[in-house]
Amino acid sequence: MKLFGPLYDRVMVWSRHRHAPRYLAALSFAESSFFPVPPDVMLAPMAAARPECSARFAFITTVFSVLGGVLGYLIGWLAFGMVEPWVVSAGYGDRLELAREWFDVWGVWVVLIAGFSPIPYKLFTITAGALSMALLPFIIASFIGRGARFFAVALLIGWLGPRMEDKLRPYMEWLGWFTVLLLLVAVAVYNTHG
Repeated sequence: MKLFGPLYDRVMVWSRHRHAPRYLAALSFAESSFFPVPPDVMLAPMAAARPECSARFAFITTVFSVLGGVLGYLIGWLAFGMVEPWVVSAGYGDRLELAREWFDVWGVWVVLIAGFSPIPYKLFTITAGALSMALLPFIIASFIGRGARFFAVALLIGWLGPRMEDKLRPYMEWLGWFTVLLLLVAVAVYNTHG
C-alpha cells in the first residue's frame, strides 16, 4: 500500500501554498496548548521547499508556539481541575506526572528543556500554569527552548532540503513504514517497562 510517498508529495504541495505561513502559525499556536501534532511536520517541508525563508518560518513557528504556550499556561492556571481528567483520559497521565516531577526538580529550566523533549510541550505549558509559575520567566524560557528547536530544524532542513528532496523521494515509502515500525517498538518497550 502506497501511503507515505503520496503523503510526502501532498505535504510538499501544501508547504509551497501561499497561505502556508498562516497554516504554520495556526498549527504552532494550537500544538502548544491543545493539539497533538507538532509544528515540525509542517515547518520541515516548508523549509525544504523554500530554504531562503527558513529563518522566517522558524520565527513564525517560535512566536506562535510561545503564544499558544501562554494559552496553555492560562488553561492550567484557570481551569486545571476541569482539564486534568481529559489530559489523563487522553493517555497523557504518566507524562503529566513526569512533567510535574521535572518542575519540582528544575523549576523554570524545565520549560527550556521541554522545547527538545519527546513529551508534548502542551503538558509543560498547562502544568506551568497549574503550578502558578511566574509568567515572565515562563515566556523567556519558552522563547529560548522553542526557538532553539525550531531554528535548528528549519535551518538544517533548509540547508539540506533542496539537495536531499530528489534523493529522499524514491525511498519515502520505506522510510515512512520504518518510522512507524520504530514508533510501535518504542511504544511496546515503554508499555512493558513504563
